[in-house]
Amino acid sequence: MSEELKSNKMNKQLWIILSVAALLIAVFAFLYFSNKSEMEQIVSELNIEKLELTNEYQDLALDYDSLQTNNDTINIMLEHERERIAQLIDEIKTVKATNSSKIREFKKELSTLRKVLKNYIYQIDSLNRRNEELSLENKKYRKQYSNIKSSMKDLEKQKENLEEKVDIASKLELGKIEARGLTGKNRETKKSSKVSKIRLCFTILKNITAPVGEEEVYIRIQRPDKSLLLHSLEDKFMFEDSEINFSSKRTIEYEGKDLDVCIYYKADEGELMSGDYLADIFIGGRNVGTTSFEFK
Repeated sequence: MSEELKSNKMNKQLWIILSVAALLIAVFAFLYFSNKSEMEQIVSELNIEKLELTNEYQDLALDYDSLQTNNDTINIMLEHERERIAQLIDEIKTVKATNSSKIREFKKELSTLRKVLKNYIYQIDSLNRRNEELSLENKKYRKQYSNIKSSMKDLEKQKENLEEKVDIASKLELGKIEARGLTGKNRETKKSSKVSKIRLCFTILKNITAPVGEEEVYIRIQRPDKSLLLHSLEDKFMFEDSEINFSSKRTIEYEGKDLDVCIYYKADEGELMSGDYLADIFIGGRNVGTTSFEFK
């Protein structure tokens, strides 16, 4: 074979080799740029997915923030969940979008947190409904209590009125009151210088509503100069929440019928004077009668 033929053959083979190499380079270049574009598209989609996941977590955080309850235990648990969500959002921002396993973990955790949120919503709704029911019951009971209290006030007022009427009805009343001065020989006299004792007689009238039994009857006798006749400053009895002195007293047995009573006051020598005297009679802490008389 001639040298020229050999040269042509070698050139032809080289050209074929170069053509094949060029073709392979073109194919590899096409595949490279094609895969690069596809990878960029995938990475872009993964970044979008990461952003959407972040937004979903932020929306979930807002949903947790919107939950309101007066239950301290649930509030503590909600605060824990809010802190957990904030931590996950920070982690999502730092993780690479291409880290598919980590992204899957975040999605799984998001699903769990949503289920937990639904459970809290159910609990809070139940508590709110129960609180509304209790509030209505409380209003109902307060109204009932107010009505009962008002009824009790009415009953108490009626009781007071009845007690007042009974008190008035049970008050003892006296018939005619007579005051006389007696000498040492029990003869009546109007001369003050001869009076040894003063006799005060009256009739306690019949009263079936008054309590029966022993009663203390007190008399107070004032001289014309308004001084009270008495034997001791220790002689006192209760009248209108105060202790006052009396001139004389007597214990009687009252049976609800007319009862004649006389009470005596023994005068000291020189104690009496001429003029108008005033005598008051007290039974059961009440002033039941008053009379006046005169000594010359």
